[in-house]
Amino acid sequence: MPCEGCMERDNVSTGATMEFVLLGFSELLHLRVLLFLIFLTVHLVTLTGNMMIFMAVVMEPSRPPMLFFLCQLSAIELCYTLVIVPKALLSLAAADGSTISLLGCAAQMHLFVALGGAECFLLAAMAYDRYVAICQPLRYAALLSEGLCLRLALTCGLAAFAVALGLTAAVFHLPFCQSRRIDHFFCDVPAVLHLACTQSYTPELPLLAACVLLLLLPFLLILASYVCIAAALLRIASPVGRGKAFSTCISQLAITLLHYGCATFIYIRPKSSYSPARDKVVSLVYTNVTPLMYPLIYGLRSKEIRGILRKMLRRKKIAQVN
Repeated sequence: MPCEGCMERDNVSTGATMEFVLLGFSELLHLRVLLFLIFLTVHLVTLTGNMMIFMAVVMEPSRPPMLFFLCQLSAIELCYTLVIVPKALLSLAAADGSTISLLGCAAQMHLFVALGGAECFLLAAMAYDRYVAICQPLRYAALLSEGLCLRLALTCGLAAFAVALGLTAAVFHLPFCQSRRIDHFFCDVPAVLHLACTQSYTPELPLLAACVLLLLLPFLLILASYVCIAAALLRIASPVGRGKAFSTCISQLAITLLHYGCATFIYIRPKSSYSPARDKVVSLVYTNVTPLMYPLIYGLRSKEIRGILRKMLRRKKIAQVN
């Protein structure tokens, strides 16, 4: 039996003709201009930082595996912010929120989940890179060949794309209630599920399956890698050597904890505990703050990135002189 107050599922009310309204931060109208300027500044800094790292690594003729993964991570973050932030800025510019078509909402959700999932898999690949570098340094070049890195990168993207496609199809197959107002600044999965006219927990099963594949599985791989790294560090007699080895992991470990902490809080919980205001605050962290931290942390802490950027600046100065 169709649920009361649900949208009609016909050619007139679906597809590009049906629209949702992204409310964004409509409850904070008095802070709209300030929020717009803050988001725009963070967005531009994030784009600039990730673009600099991406271009620096691409222009480097010899790229070790960690730099290769970092280049892919910067590319993901560039796409990630471009999928979310422009629409969020548009919702701030409009007093009553911005509209988005059903197809546009589905595309945004799919890209967001796919890029976020690819990032989770990539963090697992980077943790494996640190494991090999610390626990099996003599076999590093053999175990992490260029071909293996390319296959890992391709697998990360394709696996995340497939899981995101299944989740998006499952979410938008549901009947939605008459309210088309999404209390969020983008088409996040919990916010859209909140509009579904269902009383059971069945619609949440695809989200749970996606969380297991995109969050739990990579997290277990990362955890296993760092347990082995910790065991190897304890066997290092020299405190200087132990500190040097640990410093190569601390940046990625901090980013991983922040990324997984926010994602776990948002997605691994029942629909009944959905809180729009709280979710928007947490979403701001992993859609704006985390992408900004990647170029800051990796760019400042990585000697390779600093060296490449210095070479780029020297080349620019020489070209200007000539």
